[in-house]
Amino acid sequence: MGKITSMSIDNGRITSATQLYAVIGDPIRHSKSPLMQNAALNSCQIDAVYTAFHVKPEQLQACVEGMRALGIQGMNVTIPHKEQVMKLLDELDHSAQVIGAVNTIVNDNGRLIGYNTDGMGYVRSLKEETGADLQSSRILMIGAGGAARGLAYALLNEGCEQLTIANRTLERAHAIAAELQAFGSIQVAQLEDGRPDILPEEVDVVINTTSVGMHPAVEISPMDKSWLRSSMIVSDIIYNPLMTQLLHDAEEIGAVTHSGLGMFVYQGAIAFELWTGQQAPVHVMREAVLQAL
Repeated sequence: MGKITSMSIDNGRITSATQLYAVIGDPIRHSKSPLMQNAALNSCQIDAVYTAFHVKPEQLQACVEGMRALGIQGMNVTIPHKEQVMKLLDELDHSAQVIGAVNTIVNDNGRLIGYNTDGMGYVRSLKEETGADLQSSRILMIGAGGAARGLAYALLNEGCEQLTIANRTLERAHAIAAELQAFGSIQVAQLEDGRPDILPEEVDVVINTTSVGMHPAVEISPMDKSWLRSSMIVSDIIYNPLMTQLLHDAEEIGAVTHSGLGMFVYQGAIAFELWTGQQAPVHVMREAVLQAL
């Protein structure tokens, strides 16, 4: 895979040698990725820019062909293209194959390779920010959507002791469990009125993978506060707001909390490293997103 050489950018001006990275999605104007990735590129003095393209579903194939034709070095992929883009690529990393979604594309001399860095980014953030020992942890995951699948795969790969997926619709939780059972101990639980049918004492880490509590509906939580315990680590993949109602409730009872900002930053950091071959300036990326929020 080609690597980028660090070089001084002449006052930040774009030249004929400047390389291009981007994020695609529909919608896309809300994305903080350009702010974060350009801060990283500038910090590492890499002659490249990162922008955002609004790509509708019917334009996806042309977009991927354009990436190859124009020599765009890397792309992030967000909703609703993560699944559909897979069939347009030349190769898929094992994580993308298992999860069934791609959020990062690397252009390796015209060969487009798809990765999924969401789960890896989340695990890296959770471990570094909370000190969680995942190999001895019993984890409860709320939700059974696309985000849950990626996180479940990454957590099982870390060797967590037990992973339970709690969802209102049990069929969706069972589907993920069946697909990932080869990677570790995984079970499902019914979620009713914010209370999963599993004893709190049997849970070390709670992770919300749903959009419940996201701006603007910031006053609601996917969990009944009475179910939480101070001994837990409570994590939310939402980063707007930084402190969701779930995290406020957990903080009030003395639990360790973990926001979704770390997942967003670290999934981007891993993408940056795949593209450039350089260590990502995580602190710079985090500050760029915090200032934007």
